[in-house]
Amino acid sequence: MLVSCQISSNENPIPKVEQGKIVRLENLDFTEIEKRPVDVWLPNNYNKSKKYPVIYMHDGQMLFDKTITWNKQEWDVDSVLQNLIDKQNILECIVVGIWNTEKRHNEYFPEKVFDKIPKTYLKSQGEVAEKMAKSPVLSDEYLRFIVEELKPKIDAEFSTLSNAKNTFIAGSSMGGLISMYAMCEYPQIFGNVICMSTHWIGFYSDERNPIPDLFYEYLNDNLPQASKHKIYFDFGTEQLDAMYEKPQHKINLLLEQKGYFKDNLWLTKKFNGHEHNEKAWNSRLYYPLKFMLSK
Repeated sequence: MLVSCQISSNENPIPKVEQGKIVRLENLDFTEIEKRPVDVWLPNNYNKSKKYPVIYMHDGQMLFDKTITWNKQEWDVDSVLQNLIDKQNILECIVVGIWNTEKRHNEYFPEKVFDKIPKTYLKSQGEVAEKMAKSPVLSDEYLRFIVEELKPKIDAEFSTLSNAKNTFIAGSSMGGLISMYAMCEYPQIFGNVICMSTHWIGFYSDERNPIPDLFYEYLNDNLPQASKHKIYFDFGTEQLDAMYEKPQHKINLLLEQKGYFKDNLWLTKKFNGHEHNEKAWNSRLYYPLKFMLSK
């Protein structure tokens, strides 16, 4: 089954971190999407006299503190990042963790792709797909919130490098889909994208699944100029991740055709034995971070 990573509507504790500091944002305008916590991680020795790249990450409640997550797993973003920073392997950076809600699928499924899925196919894909077919897809609204409300607030309240070259967006599974979609829809905002265990199959895989080809067509039409963007993809070989290698290979060929193979602008990695969960994403997080933020 898809990892839902949903929060309780009654609980939104501030994550506890071993490294750096968490700041909970207040007074955000959630006009188009459901209200949820947004946490900002600042590295050790954060200094307002310096400017920092920013990574926007989805499923924010899963990033820092396993005591508040539904499956008692976490990405451990603070420790992984600070360790790389301390070793001078990467640039210091800020992380913005955007929590998800029970509408996660509606917010993370790229709208321009979803609209092209045959309704008869959706009806065959179980409760989640049927529910989405009957309710609004909100991924365009979710991205507008990040671009028009959240990012300006981050750039105003923290010491950031605000240009696209220093703005990253990252996620796993459905979070990988919305991250890829964000870069394509707002290439002037997001210069770099990290997509781990990208859920190309949309719901569940079978021989009639049209969704991977729809994602391919969307990327073929909308991938931004290669020379100004960097892309990271990966996948495991167990659980849901076992279904990703075939569609990912096709996307890899497209990236080569679009020029991303040149100048170290794209990396796809396969991890044998890795499952579809936060433990796996934690264990390999340093690969995309070093690829994107190396000094």
